Amino acid sequence: MGQCGITSSKTVLVFLNLIFWFVIILLLVFVTEVVVVVLGYIYRAKVENEVDRSIQKVYKTYNGTNPDAASRAIDYVQRQLHCCGIHNYSDWENTDWFKETKNQSVPLSCCRETASSCNGSLAHPSDLYAEGCEALVVKKLQEIMMHVIWAALAFAAIQLLGMLCACIVLCRRSRDPAYELLITGGTYA
Repeated sequence: MGQCGITSSKTVLVFLNLIFWFVIILLLVFVTEVVVVVLGYIYRAKVENEVDRSIQKVYKTYNGTNPDAASRAIDYVQRQLHCCGIHNYSDWENTDWFKETKNQSVPLSCCRETASSCNGSLAHPSDLYAEGCEALVVKKLQEIMMHVIWAALAFAAIQLLGMLCACIVLCRRSRDPAYELLITGGTYA
């Protein structure tokens, strides 16, 4: 249809071809949005399992040095989320880093901001964050996923409203006469 319009210089057919492709693209975007919402809702419960598996692996490879990406990530998360260990600070006792250092302490990133003389020692657990990081990371990820789901739903609703308005305008346009006189009475010059 569009090729016929282009070769025969029929602007109506070219216009219809453009509308057809525009509608196809809008439908693809809409379907993608719906898929994102459905998959986001289905897989948000599976986030906890994936975080648990990943966090266990990262804590096992912790070595306390700054150049190590895993160590920096753990320290960053513990400082930002005010947490220590996977479930609590006692999880550090099972890591290779804890066993190798033999100083009965956890990383300094576990120290509360209010504890000025904290050295990570397990002898002073009140200086350490009591809550584990896994639950806080899962909570943050689920919050982010819910924001993405709501944004996709809002965009889909706006898109549907736009398509509805376009349909209404096209339907009304087909009932209007093609030409109207601007002067309804009097003489024509």
